[in-house]
Amino acid sequence: MSQLTYYVDEKNLLQIAEQLAHISQGIGIFYLQGNLGAGKTTFSRGFLHALGYQGTVKSPTFTLVETYQLANGATAYHFDLYRLADPEELEFIGIRDYFNPSTLCLIEWPEKGKGVLPEPDLLIDIKYTDAQMRQLTLTPSNPKATEWCNKLSIAQ
Repeated sequence: MSQLTYYVDEKNLLQIAEQLAHISQGIGIFYLQGNLGAGKTTFSRGFLHALGYQGTVKSPTFTLVETYQLANGATAYHFDLYRLADPEELEFIGIRDYFNPSTLCLIEWPEKGKGVLPEPDLLIDIKYTDAQMRQLTLTPSNPKATEWCNKLSIAQ
């Protein structure tokens, strides 16, 4: 599988986030690309809430990373690299310590960390098509993520 593309409103965007959260069991590396305001944080919020997180999910634009304890005891990390000036800055926060086989990493603006970040399991690209709709493209990078995408059931 190479890519899946959906044309979604916010409700469908959240539906996909919820399904991917459950299908992936809240483990993996997800890159979120798109222009400012395209829906990357909305997607992350839906993903984390689907995994049982009850609190507020905000964009970590100024903190770079927010940590969330999920209902099942797992840890999730939500990164926003928009303000990153140089990928090497990630080394100073110990970026490699965040990635292990049992964590969830949702990374907004991953292109800012190119060369330092590990490859994603799934690349999620969100683009506006008009005031209500977005183009959502899912690109799996490995067989595990391809399986996740194959299990999606989206009503459009």
